[in-house]
Amino acid sequence: MTSSLLSKGQNVELPDGISKMDILISWVDDAGDVDASALLLAESGTVSKDDDFVFYNQPESSDGAIRHLGRSAAEDGMSERISIDLTLLDPAVLTVALAGSVTGGTFGDLGKLSLRVIDGAGVTLGEYVTADAKDETAFVFGEVYRRGGRWKLRAVGQGWTSGLEGLATDYGVSIENSDVPDPEVVDRADPVADDVVSVAPDVVEPSSVESELDETVTSAVVDMPITTTTSASVQEDGSDKTTGRAPASTRRGVRTTKAVPRKAKPFTFVSADGDNWAPARLFSVVGVGSGDEQERRATAALVATMQAVRPFARAISGRVGAPAGRFEGYVEVPYTKGETKVIPDAVFRVARGSRMWTALLEVKTGSGELRRDQLENYLDVARRHKYDVVVSLSNDVPPGVGDLPVEVDRRKLAKVDLRHLSWTDVVHEARMLLAHGGIEDGLEAWILTEFVRYLAHPRSGAADFVDMGPHWVSVRDSIAAGTLRAGDKKVSFVADKWLSLSRHLSQRLTAELGVPVRHVLPRRLVNDPTQRTAFFVDKLASEGTLGASFRVPETAGDLDVSVDLRANRVTCTTTVNAPDEGSTTKRLSWIMKQLGSAPEDLLVEAVFSEHGVVACETLATVRATPKALTDGRQGHIVTFSLTRITTMGSKRSGTASGFVTSVTAAVDVFYTDVLQTIREWVSAAPEPVDPPENWAAQTH
Repeated sequence: MTSSLLSKGQNVELPDGISKMDILISWVDDAGDVDASALLLAESGTVSKDDDFVFYNQPESSDGAIRHLGRSAAEDGMSERISIDLTLLDPAVLTVALAGSVTGGTFGDLGKLSLRVIDGAGVTLGEYVTADAKDETAFVFGEVYRRGGRWKLRAVGQGWTSGLEGLATDYGVSIENSDVPDPEVVDRADPVADDVVSVAPDVVEPSSVESELDETVTSAVVDMPITTTTSASVQEDGSDKTTGRAPASTRRGVRTTKAVPRKAKPFTFVSADGDNWAPARLFSVVGVGSGDEQERRATAALVATMQAVRPFARAISGRVGAPAGRFEGYVEVPYTKGETKVIPDAVFRVARGSRMWTALLEVKTGSGELRRDQLENYLDVARRHKYDVVVSLSNDVPPGVGDLPVEVDRRKLAKVDLRHLSWTDVVHEARMLLAHGGIEDGLEAWILTEFVRYLAHPRSGAADFVDMGPHWVSVRDSIAAGTLRAGDKKVSFVADKWLSLSRHLSQRLTAELGVPVRHVLPRRLVNDPTQRTAFFVDKLASEGTLGASFRVPETAGDLDVSVDLRANRVTCTTTVNAPDEGSTTKRLSWIMKQLGSAPEDLLVEAVFSEHGVVACETLATVRATPKALTDGRQGHIVTFSLTRITTMGSKRSGTASGFVTSVTAAVDVFYTDVLQTIREWVSAAPEPVDPPENWAAQTH
């Protein structure tokens, strides 16, 4: 492939030997959510059966080739993931259309949209980015299609204003119109059943996001024929001779409304006679040592919890490519490789119909490091047994989503994927389920709560991100002495550790707040690990600084963090727009009322409409003398910047004086005391010019 970035209408051949890939559909703005979907199209350009429509209520195609894996956070926004296994695809399927839909808004509200295709090691095979969407509520981003015996990727960029139902109908999917779900169709006891309710489809109104598709895009999206069944085309069994589909009157159709997750309260102990009555812990840390014992306990706790709490099993296994289905987990299963035994820490198995998905799990806790030779042995075993994936689980938080902490021989990834989870990822998924819905059983909620409690204990070995690595002290001292140069290999290690810390902070905030907190990076850095690391290496070498920006939904501004290794300080800042009406005094009063609990050392900077007019004072000064910020300044206040500077910890690991601890504490305090207290200015509703009592008289 000569270039991974595609323009609309462009196609590119997928590499030889690539059979498995993941599709990431991503969006930038927090104004809405995208739901990814895929349609398996025959030569006619339509689906052959309703099962060929894969989306949140029908998460897998009947042949198991296409799976909807759900949502996750990425540096530049949120992503929905779909996996494709070309080896399982029905030969009659020539095209897989990759689509998305939104509810309660339009694609125009979501900023940049992207389709990215990655292989089993997270390497980008092709990407299409657009920011031209307007009023569309459904969108075909691209297609993976077969031509001349080769698989290709094409960027499409075609939109609908009629939502998911309209798009699916255009591709030949039957949408169920009944308002009452058929109890024989929807079995809520089965996690694989369609958990849906019905809606009536809208009238289909295709619309092009950009100009008409280029002639090179011979997509079924354009001028999609809507076929009807006539008596001449009906076979004896009632199906259509051309498509093989049953007549619409006999098909149950697909229901597209999403089910609302319900939240269960964990079981609580209320009968104790005193505070010294301690309930028994489900996962005890008593007697936990280190090394092998720690790993065995943590692995057993994870597998047992996944076995008992199905939504948690789905969340974890889905992150590494599993279909929705019945989960089973086993620990320390021995395999033979030559004359030696290979014993992974655990085996995950997910049954979906007649297909069995299997993953081998290698676990590290504490300071344990993943080894290349170990992972490659597991890849060999997995390939020999036709398993799907090898998963590494450790305290390593790679700098980018999809990055691996250990490089392996890429030839071993031809038929088996390698995925990585951090213990932070595991805790994040558990806390999100507990806090924000998805678990309906109180006993399951208690089990998951106990698991999170266990992982939070230092003896579990599932540590938070606390260590900047062995090169931290050397790089820090070189910056202070002025001797650091960008060519020093140690700098890149520290730069990647900073990116890992930034990812950890965004996940930590997400779990705490229950909303997707994004670590915001320029798009050019998101999918290019080399350029991403080089950017932060340059910052370290030239300025002695590192920075990160976090976007929290419903807040008035981003949370920007900067560390200055020369000055030993951590700076947290947010910039918010001032009210666009009222006097300077009223605008200042607006921000001051919202900073009631903010620390007095907070810096309040006001930027005025007159070019170059800026004023800055401490919050303590402005509280005592508001005019200190406004007197003698021309123009009106346009924006406020709020900044707090704290001392940077110098040590590499997680002590009270450690670097990671100081950055984490600074972010927590700034969010709690400053950012979450501020709401964007909302103008008052317009008042009538004439009193209401005069309105009636004016109509006569």
